[in-house]
Amino acid sequence: MRVAVISDTHGNAFALDAVLRRVRPAAPDLIVNLGDQAEGSADPARALALQAELAAGGALEVRGNNEEKLWPGGRRGALTRAYGAWLEAHMPPGALARIAALPLEARSGDLYACHGTPQSAWESLLWAWDPAGFYRAREPGELRALVEPLGAGVVLCGHTHRAGATRVGDTLVVNAGSVSDQVDGDPRARWTELNRVGGQWSVTFHAVAYDIEAAVAWSCAHTPFGPGEARLLRTGTMEGRSDEG
Repeated sequence: MRVAVISDTHGNAFALDAVLRRVRPAAPDLIVNLGDQAEGSADPARALALQAELAAGGALEVRGNNEEKLWPGGRRGALTRAYGAWLEAHMPPGALARIAALPLEARSGDLYACHGTPQSAWESLLWAWDPAGFYRAREPGELRALVEPLGAGVVLCGHTHRAGATRVGDTLVVNAGSVSDQVDGDPRARWTELNRVGGQWSVTFHAVAYDIEAAVAWSCAHTPFGPGEARLLRTGTMEGRSDEG
């Protein structure tokens, strides 16, 4: 069985296009979308439409923390409220309501998917936020307590925009890379491939070049968020980005 995983598209249709041009020839048996579909400004309506097509074709979807921002009272800071107002004014009717209603978790066979952790789209599974201001790897016992009750062969999560994997007993735990908004200084789009052979899961992380300048140009021409989007996409880091509540 082959599974293609996308996560954290963040409204970047240009990055998603490039990823899907690699995913489709791989002919996966299942596509999993781990959420944060729309919150961004590189043609988010087209990004949503592409992801809705995947869902119509049977893709497994969960909501991300940015889908929860679409709920009443879900936005806190000034920047995220500005994004929300722009998205509501420019997305097709029903598109945002569809993703806001997605479930927190989903399963397919022995595959389990969530955006953050089984309990929250805002937390992260492989890493935990330290009050000192950085992510730390979860303690083995802490991670085991989250993963073992799921009874899954593979557990998928996103949210952190960083790819990684480990094993908890017989369970492969995979943090998928993000389609957009990288944090490691490499601005390429990411997707994750899983293969199950003889009952054992393996993972491969992929990076895909795309037309970043076209994405920046679209954001600058059509939204008020162009300068921030340009820094984010060109640098492949979140430096200088704030007010994400």
